[in-house]
Amino acid sequence: MALLCLSGCSGAQTAFGGQGAEDANFIQLFTVFMIVCTVMYLLVSAALIVAVWRRRRTAMVVEDCNHQATSGVVRPALIGWTALIAIGLTALTLVGFFTDRSNARNGSHPQLKLTVTANQWWWDVEYDWADVSKSVRTANEIHLPVGIPVEVTLKSNDVIHSFWIPNLAGKQDLIPGRRTDAQLLPRKTGLYRGQCAEFCGTQHAQMALDVTVESKADFEKWYGAQLQTAPVPKTPLQLAGYRYITTRECASCHNISGTSAGGQVAPDLTHFASRRSIAAGTLPMNTGNIYGWVADPQSQKPGNHMPTIGLKADDLHGIVAYLETLK
Repeated sequence: MALLCLSGCSGAQTAFGGQGAEDANFIQLFTVFMIVCTVMYLLVSAALIVAVWRRRRTAMVVEDCNHQATSGVVRPALIGWTALIAIGLTALTLVGFFTDRSNARNGSHPQLKLTVTANQWWWDVEYDWADVSKSVRTANEIHLPVGIPVEVTLKSNDVIHSFWIPNLAGKQDLIPGRRTDAQLLPRKTGLYRGQCAEFCGTQHAQMALDVTVESKADFEKWYGAQLQTAPVPKTPLQLAGYRYITTRECASCHNISGTSAGGQVAPDLTHFASRRSIAAGTLPMNTGNIYGWVADPQSQKPGNHMPTIGLKADDLHGIVAYLETLK
């Protein structure tokens, strides 16, 4: 059991990683609180043990509370204990205050802005720029350049969700009808996992977020690729899938840049095949899982809002062939 618990202290989803400036501050704050609280706990335990030991050695003697011998021991102990509590609480208050100020400074001058909108049960991600032509929309994934402060505007389209990338920062709720925000300052490159941390329905546990922190050069390369429209299908099978997606049910929900598919209520598919997972972290991205998801999404993630259409075999093969070109 201990090994199982310790396995959660490292990896792509842990609050003890310190890969973000805010998370590193929280780790330091947690360490200080643990030290102070442990010392106080040990002192209380020691006093209890001494009291029990003395009680066993001597018979209980009832004396006047003002007896000089008693007051000579109790009064200094109470004064010392009160002073220790005051010092401990003051120290914790100051550490908490300066941690909060440090986190505020980290996000005071963002160089990159995102809007993350939560839905049951997936994440809509938009990179915001004053020049709309530079904006990028993706789903269930975030790419961040290392060392660059990021401001994330948070919205919800349905119920309360909670945005949490434990390796980078703390939790922030997304509340319908309100805008909240979070600040991220990634310090180490790597692949991390975000998660909705507020129960939001039947598939709450299957509402994950793939997070990639990379060098500035790699981020710019990725971002440049995201600005491109979907590639033109090259084979008859891909063309058949393209025609189905852009003229049938798929186009009413999904957007694919450069095509007539312009739906806005479901994940953007322009670069679908370049992502690490399908359906908000439910399935790894591979051909077999694409087949399973398109053919019967309800069997993969029951209750999600993508209907099972009942595709013919030829249509299914064409759709999967075309989706795999969207990189």
